[in-house]
Amino acid sequence: MVATRLFFVRHGETDWNLAGRLQGRRDVPLNDLGRVQAGRVGKLLPRIVGASWENLHFVSSPMARTLETMRILRTTLDLPVNEFATDMRLAELSFGEWEGKTWPQLRRSDLSEVRKRDEDPWHFAPPGGESYNDLKVRLSAALADVQQDAIIVTHGGVIRTALSALTGMPGQEAAHLPIRQGAVYVIEGGRFEVAS
Repeated sequence: MVATRLFFVRHGETDWNLAGRLQGRRDVPLNDLGRVQAGRVGKLLPRIVGASWENLHFVSSPMARTLETMRILRTTLDLPVNEFATDMRLAELSFGEWEGKTWPQLRRSDLSEVRKRDEDPWHFAPPGGESYNDLKVRLSAALADVQQDAIIVTHGGVIRTALSALTGMPGQEAAHLPIRQGAVYVIEGGRFEVAS
């Protein structure tokens, strides 16, 4: 059973985000702006959650950038910094051999594969990586274990996949949706809104 309300938070900015590098499963820390964004989300949450924190489940991807984001927002909320769950099923989409590279680099070195991804980003898996469709399977299993309203700190690819899985957004549309840092994606009753 999926909880009534899910508050998805993308981790704050990293230097790789700034450079346009595909992070995937690489453990890249937040940069200074990312830390500011995490604090802003902590200030935003009381306004949009409207519930006591005791009634919420806090869970994060185990990647360094999401853990740091969660700790900062919990500090901002005056909650114990490390009292939250982690779930590997919330980790970012794996880009396999493409991780650490930028799209311009990939268009020069692996143009035929990039074109395949451009044609069908939902089902395409980079060499050694996974597709959004693969991610949807593991994410659905993770969300089935969430038994109450939850704040979920995760990644752009995971939020795109959640929007498809929980709101019916077509995968091809979700795969192209920009997911903002410093915002909260609230999913409830098959609909979503973005708060920032």
